[in-house]
Amino acid sequence: MCGIAGLYYPATPKPVDPARIRAMTDAQLHRGPDGSGVWTAPGVGLGHRRLAIIDLTEAGAQPMASADGALTVTYNGEIYNFLEVRAQLEAKGAVFASNSDTEVLLHGWSAWGPAMLDRLNGMFAFALHDSRRQCLFMARDRLGVKPLHYVELADGGVAFASELKGLLAHPLLRREPDIRAVEDYMAFGYVPDDICLVAGVKKLPAGHSLLIERGKSVPAPSRWWDVDFSRRASGSVKALEEELVSRMRDAVRSRLMADVPLGAFLSGGVDSSAVVALMAEASSSAVKTCTIGFREAGHDERGYADQVAQRFATDHRERVVAADDFALIDTLVTAFDEPFADASALATYRVCELARENVTVALSGDGADEALAGYRRYKFQAAEERVRALFPPSMRAGVFGALGGLYPKADWAPRSLRAKTTLLALAEDGAEAYARSVGVTTPTLRAMLFSDEAKRALVGHRAEDRYVRTMRDAPARDAIDRAQYADFQHWLPGDILTKTDRTSMAVSLEAREPLLDYRFVEFAASLPASMRIRAGQGKWLMKKAMERYLPRDILYRPKMGFVTPISAWFRGALADEAGALAKSRILGTMFDPRAIERIATEHRSGRAEHGRTLWQLVMLERSMQRLFG
Repeated sequence: MCGIAGLYYPATPKPVDPARIRAMTDAQLHRGPDGSGVWTAPGVGLGHRRLAIIDLTEAGAQPMASADGALTVTYNGEIYNFLEVRAQLEAKGAVFASNSDTEVLLHGWSAWGPAMLDRLNGMFAFALHDSRRQCLFMARDRLGVKPLHYVELADGGVAFASELKGLLAHPLLRREPDIRAVEDYMAFGYVPDDICLVAGVKKLPAGHSLLIERGKSVPAPSRWWDVDFSRRASGSVKALEEELVSRMRDAVRSRLMADVPLGAFLSGGVDSSAVVALMAEASSSAVKTCTIGFREAGHDERGYADQVAQRFATDHRERVVAADDFALIDTLVTAFDEPFADASALATYRVCELARENVTVALSGDGADEALAGYRRYKFQAAEERVRALFPPSMRAGVFGALGGLYPKADWAPRSLRAKTTLLALAEDGAEAYARSVGVTTPTLRAMLFSDEAKRALVGHRAEDRYVRTMRDAPARDAIDRAQYADFQHWLPGDILTKTDRTSMAVSLEAREPLLDYRFVEFAASLPASMRIRAGQGKWLMKKAMERYLPRDILYRPKMGFVTPISAWFRGALADEAGALAKSRILGTMFDPRAIERIATEHRSGRAEHGRTLWQLVMLERSMQRLFG
């Protein structure tokens, strides 16, 4: 795992100052503390910070050039099938000078050009310069595990970096906020991958590549992979169960290759427990596992993690962290650059910190909920769509809209008891309702918070529209398909994978996600909906398949996850901070201070629940301060 950066001039080969590239890579030191490199030529410069994982010798250093010097690459990630691809290339006459996966990109480009991406199984973001073709080729892995930001500068250059802070190190980057990104952030709690808080900066989308050629304008990225929910696998439950286990096993085993210590996160939930079980099956030595716990019994999963650790005789470590761990706020603001309000990032940072004490690589259970419909919201969406199908749209909007308007609001209750939320969702189109269900701050509350000037600047931009468009155009058969597909496009890369990448790389730890192996994801997407959700259970086929490995109280207990009591914070230790938000000069440029004061007062008094929105505003203010001063 590494940090990359660079600069390319497509119009004319202007000279590139190596010191400028070095500054961009050094801003990402945490991503690669083991070494650095800079390469420049007329019109191009590539930089690299190295976290050495495979081939720890200097032969694996980057930027890496081909033997004839025509190709140079800077690369972040791991290609898990690189030995297989290397064998294919050697059969075509390629001669390798290292044992690293990086060199596969150079020979792969020579042999297949952009089509080499279809042969790679891994997580990656890279930039490859070809002096013969006079071009720069950038690509990002299928699911968006590894990030890549880029921007067109005033002098005609295209700068890129793994993290936004790498671009911020370039003096020509104009630092102006994009109000549309603020709207999107307030809606979802993260800035989606199709926009950036710094105006003009773009993120190469997951499963996309970008070919910039000399003498041509910068084109839009091209999609080279997408998940397809429109196909259906056939076969008995037993046959599909065996195929699921086989694909999971292959995914885990392919991610055990490393020349440094390797372990796993173990929460005691289904996903991480399944990964640890398959790691133990494949390993001749004890798997190194770690978990964090909380003093609050209702949030503490250490007992379940201990149960799995004992079952597979892992080398297990745990640490208790305080629920009021808000001292990490500034650390997270620095790590994420853009505002990020998924409060589970605090716990994720702590478990990465613990893992890094013993290992350099850790496997996680990320991805199973998206691939196999593990979130409760999928079950609700499917049920609501069945009800919607019984009524014409006009009748549905009139009946359920009226009932929802009359029913009292109960944000404090579990969703199953929040009839107002359900009734109003039934009155809407399914895509509209799902877009709101994944949100944090509602459109109504956002409209109250934004100043009149900000609303005019948005020019009708609405965060939920991206979900609506994606779901309506999804390669899908039913409601669950469409919801999962939309989450693969937005929620997974924008929230889950951003969280794991930034918190792990902040402590120079490589995180690997076997349950996001694209072959596993493609198979999971083809399963009939009844194999994903059955009898109220998400991930049904996976749980059934793992009964041979894990006890039922691990497989079928209610999902917990990392829970951070942010609402309590703003009625306790952070109450003053909530009150001070209304006086913030930064927030005052976009929001109505009276509206902020109102929600802070209502929350502190217990008359309303605004904890997550207040957390969003705190993280936004601190991120804006860091980015724009």
